[in-house]
Amino acid sequence: MSTPSKRRETDIMNLLMSDFNVEMVNDEMKEFHVRFNGPNDSPYQGGVWKVRVLLPDNYPYNSPSIGFVNKIFHPNIDEVSGTVCLDVINQTWSPMFDLVNVFQMFLPQLLLYPNESDPLNGEAAALMIQDIAAYQLKVKEYCERYAKPEHIGIVEEKKSTEEEKTEDETDSNDEHVVDKPDP
Repeated sequence: MSTPSKRRETDIMNLLMSDFNVEMVNDEMKEFHVRFNGPNDSPYQGGVWKVRVLLPDNYPYNSPSIGFVNKIFHPNIDEVSGTVCLDVINQTWSPMFDLVNVFQMFLPQLLLYPNESDPLNGEAAALMIQDIAAYQLKVKEYCERYAKPEHIGIVEEKKSTEEEKTEDETDSNDEHVVDKPDP
């Protein structure tokens, strides 16, 4: 059986090699952030969250601590702290699970199938029970307000029209040179 530190390194390496963007917070490999996209075909689609992960010293025998850094409207996620209420992480965690499971299965399932009967966010749970359409609208509003790439520090590079013009002119000039016969 591997030691907890070896398993931590393996799980983090597997997460780094997956499709998730991982940003280490310290050199101890105990805290990091993962960029998490809302699942398709859900009101969270298009949302991008930074999820904080803290690994206890005894990981994987003890579960990781998971929390959303930017706001999300969900019955099982505390709006202020970002704390996640998810049985598989908080109560039934097993060393058979790994960090990739958390981001590929557990969190998408949580967003797709909220449990309004065990809420951390009473307002979200009540709205979901009373008016599902209003709940979904509020989820989408939160995605627009708090879960865009720029909200988690992602800056998309765009070419200025001046740069595009210069490249287009260069390309068109190159074409003319190519078309001219050699003397």
